[in-house]
Amino acid sequence: MLAKILTSSYMGIKGFVVTVETDMTNGLPNFDIVGLPDVTIKESKERIKVAIKNSGFDFPNRRIIVNLAPASTKKEGSSFDLPIAISILKSSEQIIPKLNPNKIAIIGELSLDGSVKRVNGALLMTIAAFENNVKKIIVPYENRAECAVVKGIDVYPVRTLKEAIEVLNGCEEIKPYKIDVDNLNANHFTYEIDFSEVKGQEYVKRAVEVAVAGMHNLLLIGPPGAGKTMIAQRIPTILPPMTFEESLEVTKIYSCAGLLKEGEALILRRPFRSPHHTASSIAIIGGGKIPKPGEVSLAHNGVLFLDEFPEFDKKTIEVLRQPLEDGYITISRVNASIEYPAKFMLVCSMNPCKCGYFLSEDRECTCTPTQIRQYLSKISGPILDRIDVQVEVKAVKLENLNYFSCKDSSSMRKAIEKARQIQLERFKGLGIYYNSQMKGNLINKFCKLSQKEKALLEKAYNSLNLSLRGYSKILKVARTIADLEESEEIKIEHLHEAISYRLLERRLI
Repeated sequence: MLAKILTSSYMGIKGFVVTVETDMTNGLPNFDIVGLPDVTIKESKERIKVAIKNSGFDFPNRRIIVNLAPASTKKEGSSFDLPIAISILKSSEQIIPKLNPNKIAIIGELSLDGSVKRVNGALLMTIAAFENNVKKIIVPYENRAECAVVKGIDVYPVRTLKEAIEVLNGCEEIKPYKIDVDNLNANHFTYEIDFSEVKGQEYVKRAVEVAVAGMHNLLLIGPPGAGKTMIAQRIPTILPPMTFEESLEVTKIYSCAGLLKEGEALILRRPFRSPHHTASSIAIIGGGKIPKPGEVSLAHNGVLFLDEFPEFDKKTIEVLRQPLEDGYITISRVNASIEYPAKFMLVCSMNPCKCGYFLSEDRECTCTPTQIRQYLSKISGPILDRIDVQVEVKAVKLENLNYFSCKDSSSMRKAIEKARQIQLERFKGLGIYYNSQMKGNLINKFCKLSQKEKALLEKAYNSLNLSLRGYSKILKVARTIADLEESEEIKIEHLHEAISYRLLERRLI
């Protein structure tokens, strides 16, 4: 008997529906799986055999052929275990499901005792099923929360193969799992650190506030012990909450990477990724035989913090060019070419030279001019040109240690959220959320200047020897500063401040 069961898989962060076709014939006992399966799927044959037996069913002693259609698409992962097992039981007529097989999909990995284990990418597979008019889906119990985020499809979490069969038989005792997405709230997150702990760095905190408000890339440069890392680590405390669309994008990536915790429905807090400077370019950008998301994608809609920036391998730094400019990364391999989103705020910290005291007013630098140039040359002009806000972090004087700062994380976050709301209204329906994401015509539309402001920007362009990219970045930063001041127009003082965040770049070159 020919049996067909619907399931789904994914490639990158895009899912697709797969039909598991099983046919049994008389002949020498054999069990084959065809349709471009990977090693994990080929190995599933032994898991499925034992799981069926340990669940109280008989494994057919016949010639079994399982086809994963479409056969032209590569399949990977352990999520096919459960649908293949059920298709075998259906083909051997040990079960006769009451539910329409064309309206229910099944995903899950089987353990030898017949229990169903979690799988990566369950959210992507649920979305794919929903987009193909599937009304119900059976998922591992541990994946229930992320799958229930998808509205319009009934999610049935199961712990064992037997439970999955009960759902197919229309058991009314097993109810679909529901979750109230609208009441999920990120505001309950608390932090043990606060910007009020940062003493005597008001200018730097203002620069951070501007950078976060518009999600502009930020470079902190200064001597050792000035507080660069301390400031960067407090950026999560002022990040604005994500919209549902942003949360869903991030959750897809984490689901694909297998980084979602059990019971976690959505990633509510903006990602803050801080890889060590020994990380390889593949770890940062993503890749592998079957391309997986790297740090730039895991930081999507959040922050990628690179401490000791020049200590990263130069090739690793240079691969950041495309995602910084385009907001996505394309990973091409022989097996596949996959695109991952990578719209993140880059935050870097670095010393100005090897000894760290090139810009210091209190200690003398021991590096030679050649050593300073060699150290700074690790950060290329094209990379530096993509960093919107560059600010010097000076060493704190002893008398400022008892200084009380009025800028704490709460007040900074309120100002940032106001500016963010202005941007959300401005870019409604345009597919972007922040000033830093503006390009071409949008910059011309939303960053209009009067004659006086144009003259100032032209003077800065010539005197600082800016590129056209640097010119547009000053405009976007000025737009963010105006939003923080709740000003509809970009004024001369907004431009002055935006230009001041590019002066360091020319001082170092």
